[in-house]
Amino acid sequence: MPKLSHLDDKGAVHMVDVGDKAVSSRTAIAEGFIEARKETLDLVFSGSLPKGDVVTTAKLAGIMAAKKTSDLIPLCHPLPVTSVTVSVDRTDDTRVRFEARVKVMGQTGVEMEALTAVSVAALTFYDMAKAVDKAMQIDGIRLLKKDGGMSGRYQAKN
Repeated sequence: MPKLSHLDDKGAVHMVDVGDKAVSSRTAIAEGFIEARKETLDLVFSGSLPKGDVVTTAKLAGIMAAKKTSDLIPLCHPLPVTSVTVSVDRTDDTRVRFEARVKVMGQTGVEMEALTAVSVAALTFYDMAKAVDKAMQIDGIRLLKKDGGMSGRYQAKN
């Protein structure tokens, strides 16, 4: 079993020291989904939902969340994120896909930033549409790809 990096020699939780690591380009892509009623998604994607532009608000929330990840996840390092993009796309009558792409020049990866962006974008979408569909389900949040750092590339299997 590999040693967990957030535990010291005595098993206590600590923030990993990345100070001696080289600065390098790092990227991460994450995805997640919402399952909703067709009527709900029709309202959202036609711009007819009374709360406003759900898609744009969800994208902005995801971008903001990526930049604030270290405030939400206790052992994450604050990172100088250089780019965040969030997409929100209806994939069929009842499903929406969220994707976040995050980049940084830093000493640690941006996987948590991408996962946080997707999560908050989906939660924002839910919040804005829950008045018409409380039964929506968020699922499938996962890391799709990461590049950079000592561990190199990771690519999720379909």
